[in-house]
Amino acid sequence: MTEISRRGLLAGSVFGGVALAAPTVARAQEAVEWRMQALWDAGTTPFEFEKKFVERVGELTEGRFKITLYSAGQIVPANQAFDAVRSGAFEMMKTFDGYEAGKIPAFAFTSTIPFGFPQSDQYEAWFYELGGLDLAREAYAKGGLFYIAPTVYGEEPMHSTVKIESIADMAGKKGRFVGLASAVMADLGVAVSPLATAEVYTALEKGLIDFADRGDLTANYEAGLGEVAKFIILPGVHQPTTATSYVANQAAYQKLPDGFKAALAVAAREISGSLRQHILVQDMEVLTKYKDQGVEVVRLDAADIAAARAKAVESWEKATKGDELATRVLKGQVDFMTSLGLL
Repeated sequence: MTEISRRGLLAGSVFGGVALAAPTVARAQEAVEWRMQALWDAGTTPFEFEKKFVERVGELTEGRFKITLYSAGQIVPANQAFDAVRSGAFEMMKTFDGYEAGKIPAFAFTSTIPFGFPQSDQYEAWFYELGGLDLAREAYAKGGLFYIAPTVYGEEPMHSTVKIESIADMAGKKGRFVGLASAVMADLGVAVSPLATAEVYTALEKGLIDFADRGDLTANYEAGLGEVAKFIILPGVHQPTTATSYVANQAAYQKLPDGFKAALAVAAREISGSLRQHILVQDMEVLTKYKDQGVEVVRLDAADIAAARAKAVESWEKATKGDELATRVLKGQVDFMTSLGLL
């Protein structure tokens, strides 16, 4: 997974209007203190934006809603955060829904869709304009949690030790993928290995895998993948767009004053846009650094991707596991992709 503040991003919009109203409501409220565990390690770009998020919530509530931010694993191990927030051990987390897709199949589609929406605005539009937000909330309600909002940004690349110039070239090769991507890539003939993120560098170096998903371009550069994999495959069709999630303990959320709830929503949407724009600029800068290392960027053909997207639909349908909510989520996404001419 991946990683300037643009606090005026939504000025003049509906959200900007809410932002202006929120402090007025907050004046009459008692102070609230929450703890939030991030998905990211301290010092990373996404973590810096989570700091901006909690700061913005404080600003919108005139300091009456204080969220203390912790880095990934600082309160509980990342794989225990879901249950910890649900039990009330702390009030809020930033997470990637796909981690829990084994329990709640709908989460496979509220995190990323392999070969799905190629543009972040398309994915975000599904959330905010076509009912995706309500569906995500319905999914989290099953676990006693409240889904506040997504942070939507772009692709993750594939790093490869061999040159891959088409989707067909991936068949028969060994690749590291996780979640729904592992199922879709396996259906395309990839020998999938769901290694931990920390193992990707060594696995590429030792030839245990030929290519891998790991994180965003900058995070992967900082991890040294340009030293062991001399090809970057773009776009990252296994994760063309990404959504991470602000999620709260349901009981704690329901106790909040309306103004505080509005502050969470406003801050979340502002961060979604500002992080996405920052990553867009950051990616162009880091690609130059990769090229200086002798890494070649290979770009897949759009028609090839479109053909694979049509084939991926069957994999998506299998991933619903017959679950009624997951089926509704997928249908809405497929209908939107069809209207966009993607399917």
